[in-house]
Amino acid sequence: MTRLGLVGGLGPESTIDYYCRILDSWKETEPASSPSIVIDSLDVRRALDLVAQDREALTEYLLASVERLAGAGADFVAISANTPHLVFDALAARAHVPLLSIVDTCAEEASRRGLQRVLLLGTRFTMEAPFYPEVFGRRGIEVVAPTEEERSWIHGIYVEELLRGEFHDSTRKELVSIIERIRKAEAIDGVVLGGTELPLLLRGREVAKLPVLDTTALHVGAIVKRLRQGEKASS
Repeated sequence: MTRLGLVGGLGPESTIDYYCRILDSWKETEPASSPSIVIDSLDVRRALDLVAQDREALTEYLLASVERLAGAGADFVAISANTPHLVFDALAARAHVPLLSIVDTCAEEASRRGLQRVLLLGTRFTMEAPFYPEVFGRRGIEVVAPTEEERSWIHGIYVEELLRGEFHDSTRKELVSIIERIRKAEAIDGVVLGGTELPLLLRGREVAKLPVLDTTALHVGAIVKRLRQGEKASS
């Protein structure tokens, strides 16, 4: 059986969500079995510090996790977070197992839906980095970010609430109001939940009358597809 290696802990709540979603999706077609998964849980605070201060050290930190997973028999690896994709290309070039990108997976779905201009939400690092605009841009899709003030607020609640497993109605309402403002001002036609904790706050297929791209759900779908392909090949 093909084995998934999951770089987790970035943060813990989303890792739990990944694990549960993978099992649920697998059992839709294979109820009598479960997929083979190895999880290496990292320290989200250390990872965020490295994102802000030392990208080379971040690559090394993530690479060590990928190599541990490879040593545990993983056939491919996924990172259960968006922000670490800041160094995805450097990581993929050095890893000894294939990596499955959450950003590529999301861009493929946005293209399939015919979206042209999407709002990106996530940590400040994700919202301000070039990796989403570059990957989406190859498919002719424009990525819009909130204002600097809004990015600061979103990053704050992400780190101080969501990564701690706190999901408040007041936060949800404020975030929806930001999305509504941007929908009217920027003519966006979709919202990318570019943080794997965000689907735990903004549940549903739409928000502010816009379709949602749930990066967790899309990544999980691609993960399960890869697991099933491996199982078919081995049988």
